[in-house]
Amino acid sequence: MGLILVTGGAGYIGSHTCIELLSAGFELIIIDNLANSKRESLRRVEQISGKSVLFEQADIRDKQQVSKIFAKYSIDAVIHFAGLKAVGESAEKPLAYYDNNVAGTVALCEVMEEYQCTKIVFSSSATVYGEKAPIPYVETLPTAASNVYGRTKLMVEEILKDATAKPDSSWCVSLLRYFNPIGAHPSGMIGEDPNGIPNNLLPYVAQVSVGKREFLGVFGDDYPTQDGTGVRDYIHVVDLAKGHVAALKKLLTASPGWDAFNLGAGRGISVLEVVKAYEQACGKPIPYKILPRREGDLAEFYADATKAKTELGWEVELDIDAMVADTWRWQSSNPEGFPSE
Repeated sequence: MGLILVTGGAGYIGSHTCIELLSAGFELIIIDNLANSKRESLRRVEQISGKSVLFEQADIRDKQQVSKIFAKYSIDAVIHFAGLKAVGESAEKPLAYYDNNVAGTVALCEVMEEYQCTKIVFSSSATVYGEKAPIPYVETLPTAASNVYGRTKLMVEEILKDATAKPDSSWCVSLLRYFNPIGAHPSGMIGEDPNGIPNNLLPYVAQVSVGKREFLGVFGDDYPTQDGTGVRDYIHVVDLAKGHVAALKKLLTASPGWDAFNLGAGRGISVLEVVKAYEQACGKPIPYKILPRREGDLAEFYADATKAKTELGWEVELDIDAMVADTWRWQSSNPEGFPSE
């Protein structure tokens, strides 16, 4: 099937995608600097899949290091996850985000081009649609970004589009715009293991459920939604991982150019609906407090995922009950996340 390089493959979405790639018959080499992930996740990927993966601890910004890896292996395509991903932190550390996410991608692509490996699936985000886009979001909407994290994703999209536009370009680019991935592998062996205080809803809920956090803060209950809390398009991380496999398969036989796909469920779920579903899964109440709205938060957004279904043959299969049950299985089995190295 070919050798696929997965950058950031030890992370939350990367590790789940590695399992689905191995299941589909691909061979993998993973680059990760382990800044926000642990080597243990890849050991568990091997355990779950019964297959081995190649691993190189490296930073994509280090062109010399990355070049050695491309010289050593015959790589057919790249799935690019590596990068920083917290919206709040991006406002506090903009230069670090531009360095990691934008400069890192440029360095990676320069090495790819040098070794004539010009097929890349990029882990983008629904944040590229900005704050004023009408819902549901469709891929033909104009792009804009209202925070540093979103701008780094949008800049990388534009860089990759420009690479495909140059004369005689061989670049084949698939831009996957995620909505809100949650859940964990049904084995309970891998899941989301954020450093420090979680930035996303479900990991925070999960840590409250095992006593690591006292309560959940719900930012705003006066939005024009069914229960006043924010509504988001939540997607099971396993479904998201399968979306990458579908995009990769299409990319491997594609002509040069770029395409963008929304990977979402196409429907919204409120914060309190997620909390109530999780309470059912774990069998205990999740204490929460209503806090003021956060600046920049939208009342709701969700995907139109028709294009992914039509062109990739992909659609979500797992519902909110599976998302919370699998999260609870992971968190209750691993209350402290992955063990430290």
